[in-house]
Amino acid sequence: MKHSTSKFIRTLNKLCLDKESLLCIGLDPQPSLHPAFKNGVFNFNRAIIDATHDLVCAYKPNLAFYEALGLEGLDSLEKTVQYIRQNTNALIIGDGKRGDVEHTAKAYAKTLFEVWDFDATTVNAYGGYDSILPFLEYKDKGIFIWCRSSNPGAVDIQDLHLSNDTNGRKVYEQIAIHSNKWNDKDNIGLILGATYPHEIKVARSLCPTMPFLIPGVGAQHGALETTIKNGVDQNGLGILVSSSRQIIYASTKSNFAQAAREAAQTFNTHTTKILLDIGKGVD
Repeated sequence: MKHSTSKFIRTLNKLCLDKESLLCIGLDPQPSLHPAFKNGVFNFNRAIIDATHDLVCAYKPNLAFYEALGLEGLDSLEKTVQYIRQNTNALIIGDGKRGDVEHTAKAYAKTLFEVWDFDATTVNAYGGYDSILPFLEYKDKGIFIWCRSSNPGAVDIQDLHLSNDTNGRKVYEQIAIHSNKWNDKDNIGLILGATYPHEIKVARSLCPTMPFLIPGVGAQHGALETTIKNGVDQNGLGILVSSSRQIIYASTKSNFAQAAREAAQTFNTHTTKILLDIGKGVD
């Protein structure tokens, strides 16, 4: 028997409704892409957060970009997390796609949920149930399982057919099915790339109430309208569309924060219209 909806899911749904937004901004610092980074990663992030926090449900720092900057990057990440926590009501998703044997996964879970204090994280379930169990034990946290990624090479493995499945299911479909079975605390979601909208539709049919984290809209040219149509649940919720480069690098000039705000507003306007068009919006 499943538990009542988790604290994470309740908070996520409330933020989506209150802000009329399905937007998650990826805070992915790449100093070579923007001159403002000369003033420091944290200062850049703070400007983006100040300009957009009333328009978004979550921020998603991708740990790779901070780790690539060494100790300075980790210091910037710590300051960013603290700033979001103290100055906004947005959720923080630590994007690390961690996954390993159980004793190592326990250390990853402790790091992401206790040390960094993320509200949710992304995990890799390649190692099976015991590799994600330590994350699931944090019942008030969200766990997004990497299901169908947005990169072209995803077809190499994730689209392979299972030889012992009479329904001809693919690997990513089996991940969705298992994720649904493992979701006894109602705190699991799936990561599905917007560049593959059909696969989003398939995953929604397999997991009708599970939240989806959907990257790939914008720089990777995922189709927003089809993504929303195929991804939202029966209440017009259930998805977080993650956009990073399209928003945080909307301008490389000194007005980059205002440009990011305008990009976020445009995204929300488009999203609202799409939801209304498919009969799941609020007039």
